[in-house]
Amino acid sequence: MADALASRIAAKRDRSALPGGESKPSIGLVLGGGGARGLAHILMLEVFDELGFKPKIIAGTSIGAIYGAAYAAGLSAADIRAHTEETLTKRFGLLRDLFAARVQVSGRFRDFFTARSAFLTPGALLELVLPKAVPQTFEELSIPLRVVASDFYALEATQFSTGPLRPAVAASMALPVIFEPVLIGGRSLIDGGLTNPLPFDLIAGEADLLVAIDVSGTTVPSPKRARPTAIEALFASSFLFERSIVREKLKARRPDIYIDAGTGHFQALEFLKVREILAAAEPAKAELHAKLDSALMRHGTAPINGGS
Repeated sequence: MADALASRIAAKRDRSALPGGESKPSIGLVLGGGGARGLAHILMLEVFDELGFKPKIIAGTSIGAIYGAAYAAGLSAADIRAHTEETLTKRFGLLRDLFAARVQVSGRFRDFFTARSAFLTPGALLELVLPKAVPQTFEELSIPLRVVASDFYALEATQFSTGPLRPAVAASMALPVIFEPVLIGGRSLIDGGLTNPLPFDLIAGEADLLVAIDVSGTTVPSPKRARPTAIEALFASSFLFERSIVREKLKARRPDIYIDAGTGHFQALEFLKVREILAAAEPAKAELHAKLDSALMRHGTAPINGGS
């Protein structure tokens, strides 16, 4: 009996040694955009670590590109979570760093909106939130990664999978007004969520299982007022774009596993509510764990921990 148990454990750890000579299923992971709601991606990555599987390829937009880059670099979900919580809970240091990352503009106040392209430079902010262990180029990543940004003047999505990593991720997260557009190869690039907020189409057919995590969320009415505030409407508008695009994409094709991990109880820039957002994403984590565990079992592969 002990020998049988040992053999079962060994088979779990050696995915290539499955009954009938089957190989382990490959997984394509897609992490969507959604501002602070995208902190939920951390819990989704925890599922992969808990089940003992790594994606074959990752595609990400905006905050999904940030966490996709960190995970593709070989960092564990636990390390990513620790780094995120440490960065976002040290409020004084974060505010100081954000002030240093502001766009420098000379001129009079009345020229504010014409001279200033944004409030923050995305590259400077990215250095704060991206773990230092993440390499400088796509080629140095442990897992292939594709990052989506939007070409402002060409009015189309642009993807990156080679070359310098940080400029591509910075471009992908460059939400208009808040972040300055990123110039790459003569193109002015902004938030990838405006053109492809959940880019599962980019890696469709490149893995046995396609897993897409949507964190665009919904808008939730306030019990205190019938209308949103001007600031709420401004930042929620990007979620309206993203949600509409995702819905249309899902009509044409659905990933093997689709998880709606976004929650409308948090706004785009409420990153300081990191612990609340992570807690709110626990049901989505449980859903992904169950669905991925089931899908792997159907493919003849048992998770290392035996599943839930």
